[in-house]
Amino acid sequence: MASALKNLSTYDETNIPDATELKFGVVVADWNKDITHALYEGCLETLTKHGALTDNIHVIQVPGTFELPAAARMIATRETLDAVICIGCVIKGETQHDEYINNSVAQGLVNLSIATGLPYIFGVLTPNTHQQAVDRAGGEHGNKGVEAAVTGIRMGSLYKEYGKRKKGIGFGR
Repeated sequence: MASALKNLSTYDETNIPDATELKFGVVVADWNKDITHALYEGCLETLTKHGALTDNIHVIQVPGTFELPAAARMIATRETLDAVICIGCVIKGETQHDEYINNSVAQGLVNLSIATGLPYIFGVLTPNTHQQAVDRAGGEHGNKGVEAAVTGIRMGSLYKEYGKRKKGIGFGR
């Protein structure tokens, strides 16, 4: 569903697990920082609203959205996490640069998720204009950072319950 038809900050709060025991990595791109930092604020507020402890939220900043997958892997290697939320914004320009960045980041995060089992959340805006980004970073269409946090909580809870391998011997363990 297009975000123009949905408010990114609206969700069923009864469907969100308690985040008190969950640990999160949050990687924020500095490029378009007026947008990405608003997304980060929405994300952080939502995580703590649902019980995440500030000591269990590890944040790093990177120069741009393209760097999100590498930094996400770095933080997941250093910290014991239940989900990594990646926040960025790539505004379409005069060339296809945005398509290369967005596709690369999405594929990088998918590859990390599949390879490790750890959820890597795509909290990246891909608008055509700066105004569309503003509208999705706390404006008329809500805040994509809220949506990314909700996804992080839900997937982190699933990972905590189902994704971590149990110690043992044998094939597939």
